[in-house]
Amino acid sequence: MQLSLCLAMLGCGRVLTAPLGQQVLTTTGRHAGPHAKDPYSPDYRDPYGRKVDSVGDKLQPLPFRNGDGTSVLGPRNKPRERQNPDVVRPPDTDHGTIPNMRWSFADSHIRIEEGGWTRQTTIRELPTSKELAGVNMRLDEGVIRELHWHVQAEWAYVLEGSVRITALDTEGGSFVDDLKKGDLWYFPPGHPHSLQGLSENGTEFLLIFDDGNFSEDSTFLLTDWLAHVPKAVIAENFGVPPEMLDAIPEKEKYIFQGSVPGSIDEEIPKSEGYRKSKLQFTHKMLDEEPVNASGGRARIVDSTNFPISKTVAAAHLEIEPGALREMHWHPRADEWSFFIRGRARVTIFASEGNARTFDYQAGDVGIVPKNMGHFIENLSDDEPLEVLEIFRADKFEDFSLFQWLGETPRRMVKEHLFAKDKKAGEKFEKAIWNAEKDIIKANRGYDVEEKAEL
Repeated sequence: MQLSLCLAMLGCGRVLTAPLGQQVLTTTGRHAGPHAKDPYSPDYRDPYGRKVDSVGDKLQPLPFRNGDGTSVLGPRNKPRERQNPDVVRPPDTDHGTIPNMRWSFADSHIRIEEGGWTRQTTIRELPTSKELAGVNMRLDEGVIRELHWHVQAEWAYVLEGSVRITALDTEGGSFVDDLKKGDLWYFPPGHPHSLQGLSENGTEFLLIFDDGNFSEDSTFLLTDWLAHVPKAVIAENFGVPPEMLDAIPEKEKYIFQGSVPGSIDEEIPKSEGYRKSKLQFTHKMLDEEPVNASGGRARIVDSTNFPISKTVAAAHLEIEPGALREMHWHPRADEWSFFIRGRARVTIFASEGNARTFDYQAGDVGIVPKNMGHFIENLSDDEPLEVLEIFRADKFEDFSLFQWLGETPRRMVKEHLFAKDKKAGEKFEKAIWNAEKDIIKANRGYDVEEKAEL
């Protein structure tokens, strides 16, 4: 195996040489040389499957790969093709029949309500989303997502703006908190709660439910319940005359405009029976001290630092331009990813020689089933990539390929990978000498001189 291939496997080598007459890409995705041709042309050659940022570089993907393929003659959705260059022209390492692992919230049905909207990605939209379901919701200032509860647990990440939440625990304790961008909340199954937008420009958040079959339309709503109980029973329950209840809504309110709330101190009941919950339903995720990697930052939140979150764990990743969320897998839970900013490609290895590559951008959802090897590569060399990795688990867990090979006897690793090239094996051994996990790897961008030294 040639050294250049070794470096490409590490995700950090820039190969600037090629057989005469062939064009290659650097690992950054830029065209090598001043006369490099369109990577989607029939005479273009790239034996290493390097990334191409078709959106950033304003390129139109075509199914040409290393001399094979041909153009498209029929009807085309060119913007969609640019969003999915590795579907139009898969790497030659892709193989098999892995099902679709990508969905965009832009393709989800939006339910529009007074001052807000909601859309969801569940197993119905994305059949591989078996363990988790996601809901994207928007509330204007003062707009209320009415008092309700779910069969499933609810985990949430605030995308923009600020929001007030209320909840009740099983001991009768009340919880009220205001959250900003990057904050989380978690409500265990059956716990009643509400949400209200606080910012002048409103708030938007991502809700995660620990069941892929979840439906936002199947929520237990206060107004829906009371609309389906005889008013005589309600009156007896609350100790009021039935006539008082004529104003109760005849159907669910779901999302509706409310008044702008005062401070929490002004809002909470002043009755003698009021008790503050001992549970902490919220967490300041972006206030966490990050794990600083060579190519970015990661913040991990699970039951170890957010104790109430027993069924959802998550990592917030900031992947620098050209960097790579290292090759890894998760042993106990499927990965449900939400892309907040930037553009990425992910290749999923499913064993038995099966692998498939997908491309993602802001607003997209990605699935990687448990134990399937994968990476997340920032397609852009100019813009950062921001993504949430979310799991139906009490603890975040992954295995690093780099760490595994670095902590395995080196003789065994070299005999696996470099039996035909002992010199390359010795150089690879140096590359993995420090076996510490680097969750996000910087693009080393080796030039010719550095490559020669290796």
